[in-house]
Amino acid sequence: MNQRKRAAKPRRPKVIPMRLDATFFFERAVQSLDRYHYDKALKYFRRAVEYEPENPVNHCNMAGILSEMGRYEESNVILRSVLDQIDPAMTECYYYLANNYANMELFEAAEEALVRYLENDTEGQFLEESDELLDLLHYELNRPAKLSTIKAKENIYAHDKARELLEAGRFAEAVKMLEEIIERQPDFLAARNNLGLAYYYMGLFDKSIATITEVLDAEPGNLHALCNLAIFYQHSNQQGQLQALISKLNKTIPFHPEHVFKMATTLGIVGEHREAYQHFRRLLRTGELAGEPSLHHFAAIAAVNLHRYEDAKKHWQQAEKLDPGSQVPAFHLKRLERVSAGEESPPAHYHYHLPFEEQFKQWENSPGQVTEALKSDPLIRSSFFWALRHGDRRTKVQVIQALGLVADDEVVEALKAFLVDPDEEDELKRVAVLVLRSIGVQDSLSVIFSGRALTLEARRKSAQLPVWDSAWQTVLEQALEGMSGRYDVVQQHDMMTLWVDFLSRVYPDVPKLHKSTGWAAALEYWTAKMHRRTVTYADLVSRYGVSQASISRYANRIDEACGIREKLDLTRPSFH
Repeated sequence: MNQRKRAAKPRRPKVIPMRLDATFFFERAVQSLDRYHYDKALKYFRRAVEYEPENPVNHCNMAGILSEMGRYEESNVILRSVLDQIDPAMTECYYYLANNYANMELFEAAEEALVRYLENDTEGQFLEESDELLDLLHYELNRPAKLSTIKAKENIYAHDKARELLEAGRFAEAVKMLEEIIERQPDFLAARNNLGLAYYYMGLFDKSIATITEVLDAEPGNLHALCNLAIFYQHSNQQGQLQALISKLNKTIPFHPEHVFKMATTLGIVGEHREAYQHFRRLLRTGELAGEPSLHHFAAIAAVNLHRYEDAKKHWQQAEKLDPGSQVPAFHLKRLERVSAGEESPPAHYHYHLPFEEQFKQWENSPGQVTEALKSDPLIRSSFFWALRHGDRRTKVQVIQALGLVADDEVVEALKAFLVDPDEEDELKRVAVLVLRSIGVQDSLSVIFSGRALTLEARRKSAQLPVWDSAWQTVLEQALEGMSGRYDVVQQHDMMTLWVDFLSRVYPDVPKLHKSTGWAAALEYWTAKMHRRTVTYADLVSRYGVSQASISRYANRIDEACGIREKLDLTRPSFH
């Protein structure tokens, strides 16, 4: 059967249309640059600009070619047009301008452009090149550049400052600075890591864990974050999460000495003393940190927890030799025999300072020492903030009183935060309020008492009291002493407010305060009445050592000025 063959249709050749756009000419320009054909590259970049006149990159490329060709003035005209008309935020144009001016030997103009670049550019793409150009300009102009800041390094400088604050124990200041850095640069993981530490030192565990978790979300293998998180889990008693993390850390072999030290101390703190000791010995063998007394102390702590008492003794003896002025090695050497005999528990804290209880024993009769220690030693300072949140009741009372001796902004913020912690005892908060008032905190205070949020009114200040007389303070102190243990902190606070109110009303005709104890007794009398507390003149006479007539006279003087009896009659008509 014959089949007729169909005539084959002629095939149309495939034609790939050429897209003439900015990208096409950009690619052609780059190819020409690779061959050093600057004229062609310039022509292609001009065409790219024609297709995308609002794209500043195309203009900068054209300016760059002109600069390579030595046509610096033409290049600068384009760069100025980018900054003036297209994209003022394209700060790298100032760097290009500075280079052009330097090549034209217009060094003053070059300096001005370079300073504009460094003070406004946030990315820092040309920081190294800028350093070289600054050196050149310094040489040519025979003076340093008038540079106030380097924008791209602001966060780095701020982070270094925050670390210094952290090391100095000024945690609230460090937190504020680190939070600002992270707001400006969310991917600054080192700053976020240190923020987590600062929260931890302040006892804010939930915030510390959340912050470190953010670091690990961005960089799962960040060793500092992993170690910090392990410590946070330990102190917040999250054992499940801690054990999983310890397993991960034990499989990690750090190389850099700083990382080895971080790993060793972390494992020690979470109770992994065997692994910690191996890392400490590794550091001591390398010799790089063998001269650090604290490292020998940490190794001794690990050793004594492993019942390697002779090793612990050698490490503490070496620490004592390296740091003869420290009491720490001697204290532990003295205890070592009792620990080895099972009479005392081995030390658990990996800190190079005396245990908290021992420090207080030494400071009981020397309050000046605790003030100096809190101001100068960040480890002791952090241990105080730690104890404020996590010590027993007696320790917390001691800490609150000790912090009052320092009375800096850090202390004020820590005590204010303590007042609104619903888990703290009311009595401890009353002590904290008294300490805050005693160190001069005049503003209103937010407090949670018995689960109820209250605001203690600001201590009244009057423009009529330009100075605070020492005689007025004496009355106040005697009243506080007389009321101590009998009245709660709110009642004592109201007594102080009443005294300031009275003085403000009668000033400048303040009576002579010859019998300060009588005025103090009168203040207690009215405070008791305002709070429906039973108090008798006989009781006041006995405690303040002043006559009933004097107390009554001063109480009447206070009432005349402040109208207390009238106010009480309005609220309680049965009052007599």
